Amino acid sequence: MSVLVTGGAGYIGTHTCVELLLAGYEVVIVDNLSNSKETAVERVEKISGKEVKFYKIDLLDKAALEKVFINEKIEYVIHFAGLKAVGESVSIPLKYYHNNLTGTFILCELMQKYQVKNLVFSSSATVYGDPASVPISEDFPLSATNPYGKTKLMIEDILKDLHYSDNSWNIALLRYFNPIGAHSSGTIGEDPNGIPNNLVPFISQVAVGKHKEVRVFGNDYATADGTGVRDYIHVVDLAKGHVKALEKLKKEHVGIRPYNLGTGKGYSVFDMIKAYSKACGKELPYKLMERRPGDIAACYAETRRAQEELGWTAEKGIDEMCRDSWRWQSQNPEGYK
Repeated sequence: MSVLVTGGAGYIGTHTCVELLLAGYEVVIVDNLSNSKETAVERVEKISGKEVKFYKIDLLDKAALEKVFINEKIEYVIHFAGLKAVGESVSIPLKYYHNNLTGTFILCELMQKYQVKNLVFSSSATVYGDPASVPISEDFPLSATNPYGKTKLMIEDILKDLHYSDNSWNIALLRYFNPIGAHSSGTIGEDPNGIPNNLVPFISQVAVGKHKEVRVFGNDYATADGTGVRDYIHVVDLAKGHVKALEKLKKEHVGIRPYNLGTGKGYSVFDMIKAYSKACGKELPYKLMERRPGDIAACYAETRRAQEELGWTAEKGIDEMCRDSWRWQSQNPEGYK
């Protein structure tokens, strides 16, 4: 049973491919390597002991992507591919809208043509915008505060319309919170291009000596210590959530159904700096900065639906997340290079 994983060479994609392979699925990866490395795919094969079919293809290249549907017996699609940095999306919104939306249009057109209508979509907690309260449940109002989040919300709406037009589509919308950590082997992890936009990859690069100090964007939020609070989830837990979602689509027709994937706990920026300092064995310096546009005060998940309907619960805590992140970063200070 073949699963097409778009963006499968990326951070969440590689960890999900490992879990899919260990669960007995055949995996076909499509990735343009704009924010990933082919070395990561080789390491997925080494961890799992299984082979992966890899195509270096951009989703915007419809002719090339169609050959994958012709050559492979695809039954399910997990769609990760897309630009993903909140701050960058504010600076270059047109690139985000064009890439993330057009790539999804082309993918869905080919899925429709070749009658592949089982889809797990990589959405995001950013679709909740600045929530009125926490924890956030799946029935909260949707309203993104930045172009990245808006592309996720637009794609959710497009998929809802697609299902409405043809209810044979079977779609799980996975709204996940803040993935961190790495595989326990230390051989695959997050390897962003340039200066990381997300907190924990930046903290890890400070810990390994690539940057002088952690940048803390705002300490005047309405939170316990004034810094932003997020729901951090171990990437392996998140990957297992994708396998559970796929199993759900195999067993029954859900139509189109959103699921939060998070721990249900919120940790502040200062909490994360302290936990990572413990993991790497040294105090990490930080510098207070102005708030970033598009950031919100607090965001963490209500996870009951995923527990009850997918049989999935996040198992790993903040200390294990930071230890595994540090193991990856310390063993691979230059990432996959």
